[in-house]
Amino acid sequence: MSVTTGTTGTPPAPAQPSEGATPSRIAMWLILGLVLVADALDMIDSTVTNIAAPTIEHDLGGGESLIKWLGSAYALSMGVLLVIGGRLGDKFGQRRLFLIGMTGFTLASAVCGLSPDPALMIVARAVQGAFGALLIPQGMAIMTKAFPRDMLRKAFSLFGPLLGVATVGGPILAGFVIDADIANLSWRPVFLVNILLGTVGVAMAARMLPRTGPDTSVTVDGTGAALLGVTMFGLLYGLIEGSGSGWGPVPVVSLVVGAAFFVLFARRQKTAANPLIKPSLLQNRGFTSGLIVGLLYFAVTSGLVYVLSLFMQQALHSSPGDTALGLLPLTIGIIISAGAGMALIKRLGRTLILIGMIITLAGGGWLLALVVTHGTDLTLWTLTPPTLVTGMGMGACFGTIFDIALGTIDPDEAGSASGSLSAVQQIAAGIGSATVTTVYFHSGAPAHAMTISLVTVLAVTAACLPALLLMPRHAPEERHDESDEQAVHV
Repeated sequence: MSVTTGTTGTPPAPAQPSEGATPSRIAMWLILGLVLVADALDMIDSTVTNIAAPTIEHDLGGGESLIKWLGSAYALSMGVLLVIGGRLGDKFGQRRLFLIGMTGFTLASAVCGLSPDPALMIVARAVQGAFGALLIPQGMAIMTKAFPRDMLRKAFSLFGPLLGVATVGGPILAGFVIDADIANLSWRPVFLVNILLGTVGVAMAARMLPRTGPDTSVTVDGTGAALLGVTMFGLLYGLIEGSGSGWGPVPVVSLVVGAAFFVLFARRQKTAANPLIKPSLLQNRGFTSGLIVGLLYFAVTSGLVYVLSLFMQQALHSSPGDTALGLLPLTIGIIISAGAGMALIKRLGRTLILIGMIITLAGGGWLLALVVTHGTDLTLWTLTPPTLVTGMGMGACFGTIFDIALGTIDPDEAGSASGSLSAVQQIAAGIGSATVTTVYFHSGAPAHAMTISLVTVLAVTAACLPALLLMPRHAPEERHDESDEQAVHV
């Protein structure tokens, strides 16, 4: 996507900017705040079950399957549909899709908070993710079209740190809310609060977002989208169920179907007039390496956060609120390291990813040593130093992996590449939360289960290291133009 900005004057703040008009400075900050709230809602709700899952399962039943699918249902539907979410916004208008996405997300959150049984809860989580996939791409597209160059840079600089906080802050907030037991509702306010936030968000969006009309020249490859959806569902459902319930006929058939539809999807991308993913991207060694590294690393770190929460609550018998405090060092580590990474990425390039993964291995190894030597005779204070170190490793890699992966792509591939990377991040969260928790639940006593889970995380992280050599050395250089107008690519 691109936006062309020029040296135009700043008009008075319109209540509802029209298409093509430049919003006032105040309006731009309000739009930025709205987009950040929408993205934060997504990140919080994608991780909030990390702590809430045991309490939800205790209340609704459903056993390990509910715990496994609470996060996976959301992440998988988001990942499958995120690829086409941006294209739908281009075709039907970003403002319209933003309002639809926010409204649907709010209603699905209400159903989550009021769910009486596990089945409805999982369906509602999947619907949440689906509407989130319509919502999230629109905010970035709106800003790219409406913001001048300097404001766009300020906006982008805020996304990484704030969303990093939201990612790990969601579980922490959930812990305190559950312990507070507001109106004797236990875990339900974790989702019901979205009704208030979503309603305010819809009202603000209707008033503040620029009007963007549909673009009839944009075509969405429905066939390709359907093939991709079946591919993702088949592969991920087979992987999740096979690792948890054994490799019987159903997961094996699911994997075979997913692989077959992937072949059909790849062929479709070569023949379609407007493919969802440009074929040239998959021929780019640096980009595909970054895609694979991101998939593996985000999967195991998402799973690690989940099993840490389970271990603290089920093995160390911590309350949700205490578990939230136990995960706080992880958040602090991510914030510190992500902030430093923003300043160092231009100088260090892919070396920063290497440093982050080595720190992750050090923190994870420290946790492993404590669990092996002390078992469940651990306190949250004992886990604080290695958890902080692990968070610092994660913060150095979050965002950096995908920034570097874009280092050798052409400008006209940027939109497709960014959408693909965002989808992979969501899919990785679904894989990680499901597979690593499956390893945890099927490894015996809590101490042994945590040991095997940590070994899995460390092994996959170490396996990523050789692939770093295939990634671009640096993130894309900022493209400058001496004219007053410049296309800013996202």
